[in-house]
Amino acid sequence: MTRAMRIPTVRSRMSRRASTTFIFFTLLLDVLGFGLLIPVAPKLVERFLGLPEYGQEGKAAWAVATLAAIYAGMQFILSPVLGSLSDRFGRRPVLLVALLGSGLDYLAAAAAAIWFPHIWLLFLTRAINGASGASISTCYAYIADVTPPEKRAGAYGMMGAAFGLGFMIGPLLGGVLGDAKTNIPLIGPGALHYPFIAAGVLTLINWLYGVFVLPESLARENRRPFSWAKANPLGALAWLWSAGSGVVRHLAGSAFLLNVAQFGLHVTWVLSMSNRFKWTPSQVGWSLFIVGLSAALVQGLLARKIIPKIGERASLLIGIFIAIVAFIGYGVATESWMVYAIIAIASFGGIAGPALQSMTTKAVAPNEQGLLQGALASINCLATMIGAFIASQIFAAFTSDHPPGGVTFAGAPFISGSILCAVSLVPIAMIWSRLPRNVTQAKVTPFAGERPCKKCGYELAGLAKTDVCPECGTAQRPEA
Repeated sequence: MTRAMRIPTVRSRMSRRASTTFIFFTLLLDVLGFGLLIPVAPKLVERFLGLPEYGQEGKAAWAVATLAAIYAGMQFILSPVLGSLSDRFGRRPVLLVALLGSGLDYLAAAAAAIWFPHIWLLFLTRAINGASGASISTCYAYIADVTPPEKRAGAYGMMGAAFGLGFMIGPLLGGVLGDAKTNIPLIGPGALHYPFIAAGVLTLINWLYGVFVLPESLARENRRPFSWAKANPLGALAWLWSAGSGVVRHLAGSAFLLNVAQFGLHVTWVLSMSNRFKWTPSQVGWSLFIVGLSAALVQGLLARKIIPKIGERASLLIGIFIAIVAFIGYGVATESWMVYAIIAIASFGGIAGPALQSMTTKAVAPNEQGLLQGALASINCLATMIGAFIASQIFAAFTSDHPPGGVTFAGAPFISGSILCAVSLVPIAMIWSRLPRNVTQAKVTPFAGERPCKKCGYELAGLAKTDVCPECGTAQRPEA
């Protein structure tokens, strides 16, 4: 392939701005497709298990948690691999392959719901979706490529806004499409498999959008050799343990505990609200619409102003304290309107996410961003599996016929989430004296024996001095 035929990389200020916009809409459509399923997946599980619509949510908790754990388990194994591959070959091809796989899998899940209503088929399609669902971590690495270090907190705030908009529109649309009490124009009553079809179509549209519009973000000089030692989950976690002089390790530990709490909430939100308030899929969709709207306003508008003003460290701390209060509120709420009021308050805790992302990306070198995001994705996957297991077991125990202490309490998983958020302050406290108000960008760390190609600049780590560059084909002259 000639140089003229290669996918161009993002270099100019205008290209960086356009690429950030592209990734914003890529994340928006990706999360929109995922959000469509949230209101209906637990109800679909209950149907496959032969349970009534309300009153037996605890008996479906194991299957709902298993779906989340299977998805996260596949991502735990493959996210570091795809992250390292994106460091070697670029973000664009990894992103496009992941989106194509996810889109096809959503359609396969819809087919299973229509013609083969077996719970193991849901597990199988979720495993495939998890294997191809690494696009979000690649998007974060893309943003690190095209955004100057001092502007990353604002950029990650915009990505948080994309998440917010996706979770605002997706669950609402999914709740409407999946609610049999809703009459959809030109279609008729809603059905639980309709959101899967919509998710597949939207994800494939997202894929086509990337094929024709998305440029490559990773410059050739910032690419690094692929290493299986770092690409496997354990290798990636070992690298994360020592990255950034230990700062990344502690920040990742805090993020892990926060995500265990958050994913526990995700798994039990529909189950708990249906049990306590008899919410329909449409009502669940509306609640998540408010969550998304609040997140979009805070992370898309306020975060870019608040974080630079008070600093990343303070933003992270304030966000965690707000999360602790919010989880307690979700657990003890006795009326539906209380949940909506707590959502509004909890949204201000959204400044913690962009601050944490910005601090971790600046603590490692520019040529290790894909590895970092792959390792953090593995951390998130572990958090999903553990959070799903803990929250589902607590929910099942406190809604069973013989709850602990004889007290039925469907909000118990949220109280455990508040405790986890409080514990997440411990790793931050351990490095508080070494943590500046704003973390500065780390420099590129050379690899042993590396040197750039004399023509294209590609790093020739580990190659002999007379080898041919694998990127442009230029023979390398021996060095004196």
